[in-house]
Amino acid sequence: MTDQNPLAAPPEIAGTPAANLEAEGLHRGLGQRQLTMMAIGGAIGVGLFLGSSVTIRLAGPAVILSYLLGACIALIMSYALTEMAVVHPVAGAFGVYAEKYLNPWAGYSVRATYGVAQIIAIGAEVTAAGIYIAYWFPNVPQWIWLVLVSAALVTLNSMQVNRLGEFEYWFAMIKVAAILAFILVGLSLILGIGSRPAIGLANLTQHGGFFPNGWKGVWLSLTLTVTSYMGVEIIAVTAGEAQNPKVTIPRAMRNIVYRLIGFYILAIAIMVTMVPWNQTAGSSTLSGSPFVTAFATARIPFAAAIMNFVVLTAALSSVNTNLYLATRMMFSLGQGGYAPKWLGKVSSNGVPHRALLASTAGIVAAILLALFAPKNAFLMLYGTAVAGMLFVWLIILNTHLSFRRAISSDQLSSLPMRLPAHPWLTVTGIVLLLAISVTTFFVDGLQWSIPAFAVFLALISLFYLGGGRRGHA
Repeated sequence: MTDQNPLAAPPEIAGTPAANLEAEGLHRGLGQRQLTMMAIGGAIGVGLFLGSSVTIRLAGPAVILSYLLGACIALIMSYALTEMAVVHPVAGAFGVYAEKYLNPWAGYSVRATYGVAQIIAIGAEVTAAGIYIAYWFPNVPQWIWLVLVSAALVTLNSMQVNRLGEFEYWFAMIKVAAILAFILVGLSLILGIGSRPAIGLANLTQHGGFFPNGWKGVWLSLTLTVTSYMGVEIIAVTAGEAQNPKVTIPRAMRNIVYRLIGFYILAIAIMVTMVPWNQTAGSSTLSGSPFVTAFATARIPFAAAIMNFVVLTAALSSVNTNLYLATRMMFSLGQGGYAPKWLGKVSSNGVPHRALLASTAGIVAAILLALFAPKNAFLMLYGTAVAGMLFVWLIILNTHLSFRRAISSDQLSSLPMRLPAHPWLTVTGIVLLLAISVTTFFVDGLQWSIPAFAVFLALISLFYLGGGRRGHA
């Protein structure tokens, strides 16, 4: 192996030259603020702004508890990932960790799954953008907007990573500011600050009570609320292009996780308090964001249109970040010899253009679904990505168990962030994710997620056994 191979040995936490950690051709151009906002940009997307209509329908006001449970799993994941990313700040992230601490198949399958899941998620986000634009232009076919939006975002991702990071920083700032504004406006309406009478807390207990569908509804909605937090792993993926990773990664991870938890729980709690849950949940067909519905129901002038612009921006931001993530994971597969070598090539400005082109497959799928199945396109794409991400998180937590056994006590004590109560919290996270995976069979729209993923996993495993690992022969 060459000195550039990140699997040669675990680098020491302090004093590791960045050049030795850098994947060939990529540039370390992302600062801490860009890392943080890219992670928020990728995580706060349609899972909250559009998918929450499904989770509210399943749990009612008790969806708040679903987001709290999802936050607990996200905290376990974030601490486990940060430990490994600080020791191994490399392109390929948890794919590299899984290969080193579990086995080569795990490293290959988690990278392939994550790349494909992100590609599918790109399609879901682009589809959501088309739904939002239809708010203003209901008579224009969705596929036209999908083509225009996709072309702009692919062009943006072909820029140098520092420019992409700066653009995404301000892109994500819009959605963060919007969520904060939603929280403040919602609180003022609930408490009666201003000329309007207070809404109060009645909507939390009316229309079937706080638990209209019981604890079963809370647990069923967790299958989707936990995916809203699937974005914390972005910090690890960007580690290969992060400046001073041993400092920026832990700080960015703390910022992203606690902000996400605060934003999600407060925003959802205010939404189901402002408007009866059976109004924001809507029908089984997704036709708009419940955030827009909440403002429209509250009869605040122009607020619904403004909020629709915000959720559109949020979707575009998520597409932008997910396209970045899918591109880097495809690049990692090409560099590692698990995919055609041309995927591991970069342009003169440090961008893996060929991997970027391959990552647009989800956009093509979204355009085709918009043409032939526009009413069900979002759930078809989003549901397919759910099972893949559950598998990725399971591999990450299993890798963390092996990682902790392998590193020295000195390295462990030097980690800036450590998951407490090891190994019990990691094992708890694994058990919860397995239980959630089984639960998908009982959620409308997700029944076929696990079977479809099982077929995908079998196919990529056959590819692996049949010689897909060309670069490591």
